[in-house]
Amino acid sequence: MKLGVMTALFAQNSLDEMLKYCKDSGLDAVEICAGGYPGTPHAKVSELVKTAKAAREFKAKVEGCGLAISALSCHGNPLHPNKAIAKEHQADHRNAVRLAEKLGVEVVINFSGCPGDCEQSKHPNWVTCPWPDDFSEVVAWQWEKKVIPYWHKEAKFAAEHGVKLAFEMHPGFCVYNTETMLKLRENCGKNIGANFDPSHLFWQGMDPIVSLRALKGAVFHVHAKDCRVDPQNSLENGVLDTKSYGDEINRSWIFRTVGYGHGEDFWRNFVSELRLIGYDGVISIEHEDSLMSVDEGFQKAVAFLKDVLLTESPGAMWWA
Repeated sequence: MKLGVMTALFAQNSLDEMLKYCKDSGLDAVEICAGGYPGTPHAKVSELVKTAKAAREFKAKVEGCGLAISALSCHGNPLHPNKAIAKEHQADHRNAVRLAEKLGVEVVINFSGCPGDCEQSKHPNWVTCPWPDDFSEVVAWQWEKKVIPYWHKEAKFAAEHGVKLAFEMHPGFCVYNTETMLKLRENCGKNIGANFDPSHLFWQGMDPIVSLRALKGAVFHVHAKDCRVDPQNSLENGVLDTKSYGDEINRSWIFRTVGYGHGEDFWRNFVSELRLIGYDGVISIEHEDSLMSVDEGFQKAVAFLKDVLLTESPGAMWWA
């Protein structure tokens, strides 16, 4: 397995500065932002998709720094009830797929999206319980009328361009856990799978190791991000928390740099489970730890994961 980073972290740096810093930090790969909420800080996607030459030059610049492109990140909401937002994110997604083909990148990452509760909605509606029955009716409408039709079409489009779609299981969107990830894959095609980020599973009470086993064959990309559930706040208020991410002391959970939510035992088991299910791609650091600066959180994650990957590297058996 190789180590990379989701480059939204370095949005304030130029492409050249970002690539040099990543290489100097000992990384093997970068996950390039190509639309959606993170935007396109390092890649002018609308320009790069126009010609094969522009895409080749971009790829050559990345590879010239000794790095590979692990995936294109297009985290958006193409099912947003606000038609202007949906149209923008849908265009971003298609451009990301087209660019991935030109770059020879196999994976485009996105969210599943979340519609409203009807055609007249203005805002997304993420349902968390089945009753009153209105909620169950909303979920059925979202999947039958929006989620499955849209991603069935987009999965076909991606396959025609030799690209796989990796969805982050993220609360607030229709695909947020193992079950909904498998539901989307079952209904829309085998070139749909997961961008596996354990941080979103921790606070939902899930075991990422169990989820990985259930998703064998459907893990296309991996994020390394941790989460700490506050024992006092969560026992008092539960884990559904709408307070600002900046209100760390009062929140039920916060994102942490790897190793600051769960220790080495978990992360070693995590890497081992990835190998057991046949994943040998990039582990991409996503730093959103509000208690650490960009540089501190990133460098701690690099050092921690390099040690874990080294410890867990498969070696020759004594009888080989």
